[in-house]
Amino acid sequence: MLVKWPRWRTVRGAGVAMARNASMSTDLLTVAEIAASMRVSKMTVYRLVQSGAMEGIRFGRSYRVSRVAVQRYLDSVDPAH
Repeated sequence: MLVKWPRWRTVRGAGVAMARNASMSTDLLTVAEIAASMRVSKMTVYRLVQSGAMEGIRFGRSYRVSRVAVQRYLDSVDPAH
């Protein structure tokens, strides 16, 4: 299995669960889960990940995003939160 880490690393191995740094949670969410919780479309989440606004990990043809990355994005959009 080839896991592509956006813009910084490509890792080979089955079931690789590596974190970019120690503060990043390994609790990963699907695009559908994030879209439902944010009440936006899945395409909106895909665009956020692909643009780099929300940090995500690509597994094959799907993306996973940590809860920490989602919270970072939401905090950056709404600084009063």
